[in-house]
Amino acid sequence: MTTTPTKQLLGESNSFLEVLEQVSQLTQLNRPVLVVGERGTGKELIAERLHFLSDRWRKPFIKMNCAALNEELLESELFGHEAGAFTGATRRHQGRFERADGGTLFLDELATLSTRTQEKLLRFIEYGEFERLGGSGVIKSDVRLVGATNVDLPSLADANKFRHDLLDRLAFDVVTLPPLRERQTDIVLLAEHFAISMCKELGRELFTGFSSNACKQLNSYHWPGNIRELKNTVERSVYRHNSDTEALDSLSLDPFESPYRLTSNYPPADTAQQSPPNLVESNGKQKLDDGDTDETPEQFPIDLKSRVAEFEKALLTRALMQAKHNQKKSAELLSLSYDQFRGYLKKHK
Repeated sequence: MTTTPTKQLLGESNSFLEVLEQVSQLTQLNRPVLVVGERGTGKELIAERLHFLSDRWRKPFIKMNCAALNEELLESELFGHEAGAFTGATRRHQGRFERADGGTLFLDELATLSTRTQEKLLRFIEYGEFERLGGSGVIKSDVRLVGATNVDLPSLADANKFRHDLLDRLAFDVVTLPPLRERQTDIVLLAEHFAISMCKELGRELFTGFSSNACKQLNSYHWPGNIRELKNTVERSVYRHNSDTEALDSLSLDPFESPYRLTSNYPPADTAQQSPPNLVESNGKQKLDDGDTDETPEQFPIDLKSRVAEFEKALLTRALMQAKHNQKKSAELLSLSYDQFRGYLKKHK
């Protein structure tokens, strides 16, 4: 049970402030809420804010990661069980719905729920009641549900992997968190906060600040792991920075970077989505993915500028992926200076 908020929500970008305004309005209600966003965007912090700014703040705030347990254990954790309900169940166990009575239950990784668990969750939302595993008595509980996921639940429901009726009831309102790359004005603000905290942890008197080069790195990197990745990167960079007088000049973006790094033959999971568009050979035939050529010549007129722009963007993307989004390395892969590479990034937004 959590009795006080554990972390701060920091940011001043418009997209982030709009989310906070939406959350403030939702704290006045006791309806279910879905919080969606990429990994590391702060979904749990938003759930905490929904709880601690509501009338339920004195009651329990209970958290459950739905992906952490198998179906039977998850149901036991959520709804509880009676003694003898299954092998090893030697005594009655209170589930999280029971323990969260009067407060808020935060269900993370909601999309991983099995069909059976979804059905039980639907029953609770509709009637406010449930049964322990192995029990026959109906238990009432006053719980506000906040669910979180990093996948598109409507698409999952269309694929028959999530119940439409459950989605309808969970999504009274949906709070969609912007990724960090869309909160450009917050990146350095958050980075400085994490750096100062790390300096305190290390016993250093002050943080010497970021150099212009480090600020460029902060603002140009696309942060696929969002705030969690930013925090780890900044803290790692600060502890590796050995000067108490000079500004931090370079970020340690990849902790695995080493001349002795282990290699793997496994391709990235989304390799198929990263390949560049089909190119046109000098003879006018279109080059296909399998290396063959289509006998149909390119149809003119074509928009040369648009085609060249697509080609440039595809090469930039490939270079960034291969260099783990290290822009200096990406520039080297394309035989460009760092400034030239930054110019291409700006050109193609």
